[in-house]
Amino acid sequence: MSMAASQPASEPWLIVVMGVSGCGKTSVGIGIAARLGFAFVEGDTLHPRGNVEKMSAGIPLTDDDRWPWLDLVGAALRQAREEGRGLVISCSALKRSYRDRLRHAAGGPVFFVFLEGSRSVLQARMADRRGHFFPPALLDSQLAALEVPTGEELVVTVDIDAPVDRIVDQALNRLDALGAAPAARTRKEAR
Repeated sequence: MSMAASQPASEPWLIVVMGVSGCGKTSVGIGIAARLGFAFVEGDTLHPRGNVEKMSAGIPLTDDDRWPWLDLVGAALRQAREEGRGLVISCSALKRSYRDRLRHAAGGPVFFVFLEGSRSVLQARMADRRGHFFPPALLDSQLAALEVPTGEELVVTVDIDAPVDRIVDQALNRLDALGAAPAARTRKEAR
């Protein structure tokens, strides 16, 4: 599959910021959305209550737990596409099957920004978080479940060992190269 596929001009840009817990999906997603003038949806807010309770108790989610959540994330993507508006949403999207489910649900092209980082960087970030329902002890289960999206179409990878603004810059530049964010440079230069 070609990594240089471009976004049809008539399609809204749908961007999923993905990765394991602690990688910065929310901060980076908010930054990308702000620069592009898009709405941002925190994917964790779409988790069914049972999923949040399970994770809060330190119990990893199963695929069966994740499917209803992924369907809600996919529905948000589809709604944005049908309304003709761009959207940035955070979602761990750890497995190829999860990403494929989101692609199918969206009904059109979906771009993924994979936030990649070492276990030590992720652990440090999680240790600094306050008030998040996801305990650091579950990081290993997410790393074990992660299927890195190497070679998948419309995916960019950004290393998280940098300040958020630099991560956002790199994500936008790489999305721009795929045709997902042609306004990124213009908006950045206007700042």
